[in-house]
Amino acid sequence: MQIGFYFDQTRCTGCGACQVACKDWHDLLAGPEKWMRILYTEKGKFPDVFVSYLVGPCFHCIDPVCIPACPVNAISKRKEDGIVVVDSQACLGSEACDFKCLKACPYDAPQFDQELGSKMQKCNFCLDRWAEEKLPVCVEACPTRALDAGSLQELESRYGQVREAEGFSYSKRTKPAVVFKPK
Repeated sequence: MQIGFYFDQTRCTGCGACQVACKDWHDLLAGPEKWMRILYTEKGKFPDVFVSYLVGPCFHCIDPVCIPACPVNAISKRKEDGIVVVDSQACLGSEACDFKCLKACPYDAPQFDQELGSKMQKCNFCLDRWAEEKLPVCVEACPTRALDAGSLQELESRYGQVREAEGFSYSKRTKPAVVFKPK
């Protein structure tokens, strides 16, 4: 099985509830480290303006390029569900490896805190919640129900197979596990 995310771009208001819930659930410090990011796009000129939001978690790619980029094999993909996980104890840290996983990822999913030599962390699909058959906390926190998660096959049958959205470019190389309802 491959897990994935669904994102309805027409429903997202950019409120940041998913981001805050993620930081709170995983006890992340205030600062730049965000396992869930909200990306903002604005186009046009008044009166023809366009605004959209895009979520930016780890998309747990089917063929993640962060794995071969890691010099110490600290990143792996779980066979049972396709969740990409990092062994932060094995990670060399940002200074020693020069952010190789971050440079490889087309979606900037690997995250480091501000300290020199910090270890990589990222969205882990809320493994603790997933083990209890609960959805990731970002999905639960979304007040507009713009997010969903689960088996990629089930998400595709429920929502379709659209892989493009405003501000997102599907990588045929990595094959991110996400489907969209674009704006």
